[in-house]
Amino acid sequence: MSGRTAVVLFTRDLRVHDHPALATACAAFDRVVPLYVLDPALAGHSPNRNRFLHQCLAELRDTLRTLGGDLVIRRGDPVAETIRLAREVDAEGIGLSADVSRYAHRRERRLRAECDRHRMFLRLFPGVTVVEPGELRPGGGDHYRVFTPYHRVWSGARWREELAAPRRVTLPDGIAVGRLPATPQGESPDAAVGGESVGQRRLTRWLPTLPRYDDIHDDLAADETSRLSPYLRFGCLSPLTVANRADDRGHPFVRQLCWRDFYHQVTAAFPEIAAKAYRRGATEDWRYDAAALDAWTDGRTGMPIVDAGMRQLHAEGWMHNRARLITAGYLTKVLGLDWRPGLAVFSRWLLDGDVPDNSGNWQWVAGTGNDSRPYRGLNPVRQAERYDPDGGYVRRWVPELAAVAGKAVHQPWRLPPEVRRTLDYPPPLEVPGADPVWLR
Repeated sequence: MSGRTAVVLFTRDLRVHDHPALATACAAFDRVVPLYVLDPALAGHSPNRNRFLHQCLAELRDTLRTLGGDLVIRRGDPVAETIRLAREVDAEGIGLSADVSRYAHRRERRLRAECDRHRMFLRLFPGVTVVEPGELRPGGGDHYRVFTPYHRVWSGARWREELAAPRRVTLPDGIAVGRLPATPQGESPDAAVGGESVGQRRLTRWLPTLPRYDDIHDDLAADETSRLSPYLRFGCLSPLTVANRADDRGHPFVRQLCWRDFYHQVTAAFPEIAAKAYRRGATEDWRYDAAALDAWTDGRTGMPIVDAGMRQLHAEGWMHNRARLITAGYLTKVLGLDWRPGLAVFSRWLLDGDVPDNSGNWQWVAGTGNDSRPYRGLNPVRQAERYDPDGGYVRRWVPELAAVAGKAVHQPWRLPPEVRRTLDYPPPLEVPGADPVWLR
């Protein structure tokens, strides 16, 4: 077989547009093998993300076929299966989008060692973030620990050029592409559908709301946030594409993309972010209350704004950004429970649940992470009255309270006793030793 061959291992970059590894391989090699390896070790972590992943893979395969290629599917250990396929097609090397989690680092180290052993190259490419995690460094440090100076440098940095999709993908002859299993069942009935074209359409439809972003992104009932996070998490959308289409580095929405990059560079430097407190000297005197954790998880705390958020999570595999802050703050700062079980619940249900953002945000709220004010707390009632002033969000997700008008829905314990008795809704959880003033 004449000509040169390379393998492109897809991971969290399930697209063809602005895919540096794929674009470079198609330009430099005669044949390119796009590969995805289904790792059984990850299959049980989140039924919601597993379903979303399979939807993304099915569309990616269809798209690659229109370009003359295909998505090769293998199942097993990603390193062993990638090397096996690369040797089968006599590939010179493997292209891979760089990533930052402990799992990704371990995969990269093992893959590099195997490539060296078999005299193949492994080349890492950008694409998971706007700016690569190690590209911006403060003087005297390996990464930025505070967001504001990072944002200042990030906004002025030179970004790489966005790349078009390859015009053609040519596979080696005779390769068995493998079967993509049937799409598995998720747990959330109203979860979004995965895929590059779905993400692109959602971005196009949402961009006209950018001028109103400051007014709408915290409005719980209006539900006008972009909902692009699952498509960024799986790489159906390039974060660089999203930032470029927003076309304003100073825009508050683009600032959120910077937060995403910020947590990726934190995780690259501190891969234990999902398990250990990031902030040196953080106090972790959590109490343990299994019943309270279960009530929080199930959306039965008696705090309507919290229960609404958790029920949205169960129904959609997604939660409004403001509700995430409120529910996480309630678990850690009101109930006094450890952030790690809360992180685990989010990790199971969220379509966009990834290690950097999910862990970084939980640690920020818990006061163990990158927040410069670690002891701040969020009063859930005050938050509800500010961001859901008419109670529309609560009534949507807590139908037991649908008959309670206006902002009274946020404090049902203050309703007249004869009204409270008609509601199939629990009283607020009691916290030993605490005296929350908003319950009075």
